[in-house]
Amino acid sequence: MSLKNFTLETDKDGIALVTFDSPGKSMNVISADVMDDFDALTKTIIEDDSIKGVVITSGKDAFCAGADLSELGGANDALAKLPEEEMKQKLFEQCFRLNKTFRALETCGKPIAAAINGLALGGGFEIALACHYRVMPSDNPKAKLGLPEAMVGVLPGGGGTQRLPRLVGVMNAAPVLLQGQQLDAAKAQGLGIADAVVPLAELVAKAREIVKEDPKGAKQPWDGDKFKFPGGGPYHPAGAQVFGAASPMLRKNTYGNYPAQRYILSCVYEGSQVSMDQAIRIESRYFTKLLLRPESRNMIRSIFLSKQDLDKGGRRPASQSKADIKKIAIIGAGFMGAGIATVSAQAGIEIVLIDATQEGAEKGKKHCTDHFEKGVARGKLTQDKADALAALITPTTDYTLIKDVDLVVEAVFENSELKAKITRMAEEQIGETAVFGSNTSSIPITDLAKASARPANFIGIHFFSPVEKMNLVEIIMGGETGDYALSRAIDFVTKIKKTPIVVADTRGFYANRCVMRYVGEGLKMLGEGVKPALIENAARMAGMPVGPLSLQDEVALDLGVKLIKQTKADLGDKYQPSGTEPILFKMVEDYDRLGRKNGKGFYDYPSEKGQPKRLWPELEQFAPGGQYAAEQPTADEVKDRILYTQALEAARCMEEEIVADPREADVGSILGWGFAPYTGGTLSFIDTVGAKAFVKRAEELEAKYGDQFKVPALLKEMAEKGETFYGRFGTKEAAAA
Repeated sequence: MSLKNFTLETDKDGIALVTFDSPGKSMNVISADVMDDFDALTKTIIEDDSIKGVVITSGKDAFCAGADLSELGGANDALAKLPEEEMKQKLFEQCFRLNKTFRALETCGKPIAAAINGLALGGGFEIALACHYRVMPSDNPKAKLGLPEAMVGVLPGGGGTQRLPRLVGVMNAAPVLLQGQQLDAAKAQGLGIADAVVPLAELVAKAREIVKEDPKGAKQPWDGDKFKFPGGGPYHPAGAQVFGAASPMLRKNTYGNYPAQRYILSCVYEGSQVSMDQAIRIESRYFTKLLLRPESRNMIRSIFLSKQDLDKGGRRPASQSKADIKKIAIIGAGFMGAGIATVSAQAGIEIVLIDATQEGAEKGKKHCTDHFEKGVARGKLTQDKADALAALITPTTDYTLIKDVDLVVEAVFENSELKAKITRMAEEQIGETAVFGSNTSSIPITDLAKASARPANFIGIHFFSPVEKMNLVEIIMGGETGDYALSRAIDFVTKIKKTPIVVADTRGFYANRCVMRYVGEGLKMLGEGVKPALIENAARMAGMPVGPLSLQDEVALDLGVKLIKQTKADLGDKYQPSGTEPILFKMVEDYDRLGRKNGKGFYDYPSEKGQPKRLWPELEQFAPGGQYAAEQPTADEVKDRILYTQALEAARCMEEEIVADPREADVGSILGWGFAPYTGGTLSFIDTVGAKAFVKRAEELEAKYGDQFKVPALLKEMAEKGETFYGRFGTKEAAAA
């Protein structure tokens, strides 16, 4: 037997050690080649009488990271060319293949143990679940089990929806299946998933020992005559209570936008009432059905494939090669600058943290050290590691300390004159190859670069707040920014484990232009008399993580006022009011309502922990006699206004070449401000609706509500030609995805 991805060695006791170690890859994943090997391996285990039992482990640091989703997308594209019924049948056979093999393995009559040395996600965890025994290391915190498929729009397709609930019960399985919760060794043992937890060095030996003893008789619990569903099945009083609550809870959390979670729940409910052989067929049918839905295709493409490519520096210019960013300067030690310092230190980068005063610089470093100490308290960092990270940060007012940095990140507040002053002071010290990056959220980089003596090395690096949690970074190309600066910015952003998108220069760039449309539409509806609760709830029903009023509170109302004033000052007579100014200015200047930071904005925030925020009762003053005073619009109407205004702005950014690649527009919209992830992003939303239908609806909204719904010429042309954004602008890789 010749295997590409596995080795098999049998000892004198007949215990075969199977080592999963795909050549040329840093991580084991389940690909077509791996499935071929696993089929052959299972056949050998069943037929070779000299094999009395099996231990499966990994030759890499991790056990297995799950399925190769890029192959899944390519296979689906090939099947799509077949007649519909033939396509569905072949897709089911493809989906059922892994289930069939795992089932053959667990019913082979020989004891099988998984020695899970590291991370086991998705199909990797399902391999372990198909084994009779599981052993995990006590001294490897990276060794975790999980089924994250729902997070990218699919469901576990190798029996995960059936074996895990049968092993731990529906209540314990639900967070793993529906929310992507991961389990460490202690938790897995507590739930009865891990049969033993031992030091990593003893892992395989312990697994061999268990296989030799075989206390379960080489049989899974659910294949026994007296098996009962843990916690009760759907017709048991306790089980009925769990199943009865699951559907409404899921609806509350997802608003029905995510078919993967709905189908997972259906798999568990239906599968719990039949035998395992029937249950895995149910799972494969739902998996097939899910792959035919646009939500799954879009989420796989944007959240997994496109993001993965961007994370690897996929937008690096062909003329440039990767370099290591070892030392940076951060100028401005406020909340944003300190956050950038935190994530940079965590990536092992040396940092000079500069502020106007030593006290300000020290305060910025304390923000970082407080974050590291929280990691120690949570068991994620050792104290030695936290101290080492803190030692990377030098708080100072001395610009001479930045002579040898690779990159400068300027993170002072949004004031063009101040940023110009900082640019000149830094450039007096830094070396010729150092890149200067401005963290601005709205001021055009070309304007800021006028203060630079070397505009080719001047670039925008726009972080989102809070930096420690937000994964997107916009890299903004000024009018004279060169490829070298772009490449170094990408090096920095990918090293700190953020996702970079590259955008051209314009006021507000890409993300903030779209976000301002979102918040602006919420404020416009508030001024029309739409009930604040309807605005906020409809936004969440549409798939947004928070409503537009809540979002404005988070970013601060006074910041919105400052940005408006700065934009007015920069544009002069060219400034065009958005219609949101009266509400924002009155909230800030008349009522001192600044948002969450001072406990009062569009919401009132309680001083006591655990108490819910509540909409400010006086918001209706902003719509005296508004058009919706008598009768409120439907939730669907509000949802359309919220989604369409953002998607149209994204289309304008494509038309103006602010964003060149639909992958970046989609990934940026999901990571940057949480645009309904189930859609796959702003442009995938348009593509899924269809350009023609989208334009028709947008024109209806324009006629009723205003120019924010005006359709750009590009989109009208695409509608006439029957084009999609991925068809017209997508790279070959994006189109194939």
